[in-house]
Amino acid sequence: MLDQQSRFFRDTWAEINLDHITYNVESMRKYVAEDIEVFAVVKANGYGHGDVEIANAALEAGATYLAVATLDEALALRQKGITAPVLVLGASRSEDAQTAVENGITLTIFQVEWLLEAKRFIDDTKGLSVHVKFDSGMGRLGIQRQEEWQAIETELKAGSHFKLEGIFTHFATADEIKVDYFDMQLERFNQMLSWVDQKPKYIHASNSAAGLRFAQSHFNAVRFGISMYGLTPSLEMESVLPFPLKEAFSLQTKLVHVKKLNKGEKVSYGATYEAEADEWVGTLPIGYADGWIRKLGKQEVLVGGKRTPIVGRICMDQCMIRLTDELPLGTAVTLIGEQGQERISVNEIAQRLETINYEVTCQISSRVPRVYKRAGKVVSVRNMIL
Repeated sequence: MLDQQSRFFRDTWAEINLDHITYNVESMRKYVAEDIEVFAVVKANGYGHGDVEIANAALEAGATYLAVATLDEALALRQKGITAPVLVLGASRSEDAQTAVENGITLTIFQVEWLLEAKRFIDDTKGLSVHVKFDSGMGRLGIQRQEEWQAIETELKAGSHFKLEGIFTHFATADEIKVDYFDMQLERFNQMLSWVDQKPKYIHASNSAAGLRFAQSHFNAVRFGISMYGLTPSLEMESVLPFPLKEAFSLQTKLVHVKKLNKGEKVSYGATYEAEADEWVGTLPIGYADGWIRKLGKQEVLVGGKRTPIVGRICMDQCMIRLTDELPLGTAVTLIGEQGQERISVNEIAQRLETINYEVTCQISSRVPRVYKRAGKVVSVRNMIL
């Protein structure tokens, strides 16, 4: 019998195809050189797909390291039984350094002041594993000048509080066809590496885009993020992918009410939609609190393998669609994914929202259960509310 967290009580859910995660990681593993490791990026709850489920699938497929954005995310993986190495890519508080030590979590550093402060909290019998972030042109986190590195290096060597495991940077434009800025960043990072006399175990720079395009940026590890989920880093990159990606995320719901409207009757808040003739309208139990936001009011969904439009304003918990005829309650409706010969991709939703595909899956809220499948069969369910 399913436990409470494996059940859900509303007919709206996201399906995650773990076979596609496996395929994408294995394809990347085969594409890069044999001595290059793949870091699976599972920040933001696995880009909305689920952190521990994606982490396990990625590790089984050949990833050797996990990466997240915050210490909270890293601790969540540990609490869920993940024992693989985990790197926090973002900033962490110095007073939390010992928590990272106790849980075997690697932190990113980029300020000598942070190291000086963190020493006060660290039990130096184990030491904190760190990766130093270099800013080669992203303009976000990272050191930019040689004297910054020298100060950090001196402090790292001063005692047993810290263990330098890696150095990395991040590319700002690797997903763009024009490569001038990318080339500048790569050249700059190589210059920065010349400051380092004794190289650490890991040197990594490539995100998904760079990993898929530029072998010269692989060093000895690549960070596989958005494309692990089967999504292109950008639309303009689709034509240069070295292997096809398989999208893992779909969003499903069911009809919970069907009614016939007479000509002139209206639908939803503001009465913005008016039936031009007698027509059937169906109600779906999904709305903007689930991440299906109001700007998707002109989007289509799939019913019976055919596209049908959303009508009226999307509500917090529900939205309505125009049907060609009366359909039974419980009829399957696909908002993202395939049904019959039709398909609505994450990229299509992103274009409708005038944003990027990353944002689409990340915005599907914790109210929406995640259902995990392998070989077409459900292998686990996570209801983040219960």
